[in-house]
Amino acid sequence: MRIEIIGREGFVPNKREKAYVEKRLAKVVDIFGPNVISEIRVVCKQYKDHYKIEVTIPAKRTILRAEVQDKDMLTAVDKVTDKLVAQIRKHKDKLKNNLEKEGIKQAYSKAFDEEIFERTTLSSQLVKNKKIKLDPMTTEEAITEMELLGHDFYVFLEKETMKTNVIYRRYDGNYAVIETEN
Repeated sequence: MRIEIIGREGFVPNKREKAYVEKRLAKVVDIFGPNVISEIRVVCKQYKDHYKIEVTIPAKRTILRAEVQDKDMLTAVDKVTDKLVAQIRKHKDKLKNNLEKEGIKQAYSKAFDEEIFERTTLSSQLVKNKKIKLDPMTTEEAITEMELLGHDFYVFLEKETMKTNVIYRRYDGNYAVIETEN
């Protein structure tokens, strides 16, 4: 497993901080197992009055993501780890069902070689470009993935129709789906 720790906004993590991040994220790896998680990306940013820690854990059909701000860098690492563990526990049954599906369990044992997110600055208005691989899944699975990421929407390939759909959380807390037509 590879843990990539990157400093941004003028922050360069030292060896002690990197070791602490790796030690704390071992808790998340232990929950899933080293065969499921092959890569963890940690971005540490330092601002005038606080630190911001962003953790992204891509795996096949599951992406965990959390970000936390705090005045102390190590406290922020603790908080982001606790946030990831809480996400896992919240969605434990749904994740377990996905991992036990035929073929998925075997896929998790393989190393994850693809870079899921590719950042590109195209113009002053477009600040991020993400490339994702659309895996066939049900609407319920897409909701789980969206909740794990902490996003308000999620793009997925609908399992039955094999069409690209977008699920999103409405202002009233309910979910809605945008279905594409060819």
